[in-house]
Amino acid sequence: MPVINSISARSEELAGWRQYLHQHPELGFECFATARFVADKLREFGITDIHEAIATSGLVALIEGRAPGPTIGLRADMDALLMVEKSGVAHASTVPGRMHACGHDGHTTMLLGAAQYLAETRNFAGRVALIFQPAEEGEGGGRVMVEEGIMERFDISRVFGIHNSPGDPVGHFLTAPGPLMAAVDTFWIDIQGVGGHGAMPWQTRDPVITAVAIVQALQTITSRNVDALDQLVLTVTQIHAGSGTNIIPDTAQIVGTVRSFKPEVQTLVMTRMEEIVRHQAASFGMSAELVYERGYPATVNDPDEAAFAAEVAREIVGSERVNAACDPIMAAEDFAYMLNARPGAYLFLGQGETATCHHPAYDFVDEIAPVGASFFVRLVEKALPL
Repeated sequence: MPVINSISARSEELAGWRQYLHQHPELGFECFATARFVADKLREFGITDIHEAIATSGLVALIEGRAPGPTIGLRADMDALLMVEKSGVAHASTVPGRMHACGHDGHTTMLLGAAQYLAETRNFAGRVALIFQPAEEGEGGGRVMVEEGIMERFDISRVFGIHNSPGDPVGHFLTAPGPLMAAVDTFWIDIQGVGGHGAMPWQTRDPVITAVAIVQALQTITSRNVDALDQLVLTVTQIHAGSGTNIIPDTAQIVGTVRSFKPEVQTLVMTRMEEIVRHQAASFGMSAELVYERGYPATVNDPDEAAFAAEVAREIVGSERVNAACDPIMAAEDFAYMLNARPGAYLFLGQGETATCHHPAYDFVDEIAPVGASFFVRLVEKALPL
């Protein structure tokens, strides 16, 4: 079964929705206008069981099938990024300093396209829970929706989601059993030294020297403390110190990110960082404090559900366009919280050689929206057959 004809016939309509959303990006939990747009469309489709103001601006809408059965959750994220758009497209952001640079406008459109078809046909036994989530970009809207009880409240038994994938061929699906995306942690290291004149460093305790030593030592965690078969990225992204060419500052700060797949690796990294930071600073006669914040957990697909999702994808695009054993990536996703709460799977959908996500020139490729919508529909019909 290829892309569903009636969804394909609405390609221009889907593109119009997506481009409207692209022009009106919202951040974090404040996706109120986006949620109103979604709710209005759902009501146009005849969907009336809509539950709003979940995780501030999220919503869950229910579609009843033709017979009783379990409930499957389908999730799309709605929020944008704090970025200046440089895509040059006619439908570019109309909100200064904000843009849909990760394709959440497209994800929302794909789920709306599926909702429209499912509401018309209802060719399944059970229910579909359409999950429109705010605050994926770093604030954990998925976690909040789970904490607010959507899985229990709507009796969701399985949950699925899709993310666009620049760099992979248009219309190709990628997924894998087990770990698919990494856990993300963030760290801040504050070093306290004694500043002074740059011409007389012996009268100071230079925190810049300590910062350099700490950054170098942190790299040994990956190379000397973690099993070579365990994937780990530890990246220093910021070093802040000083205000003049001839002034040794009192303080320095180091900021960075850690990406991993196993909780025991996260714990090891945090322990070693604490030891390195404390002892490196002491070796220079200074003190330093580490603040280590655990963020999104790893996104881990249920093996059976990943295999099922890949089977559905093959029906939509053909076996040659489905990679069911792709390599995991070190980016993170708060869909992880939903997969921790219920079995399910996350997939990537290729959109060709475009600017990557989180790039100012990024734009979602409208061509793939009917593909993603058809996948959602067929997944429901195959999982909940009449």
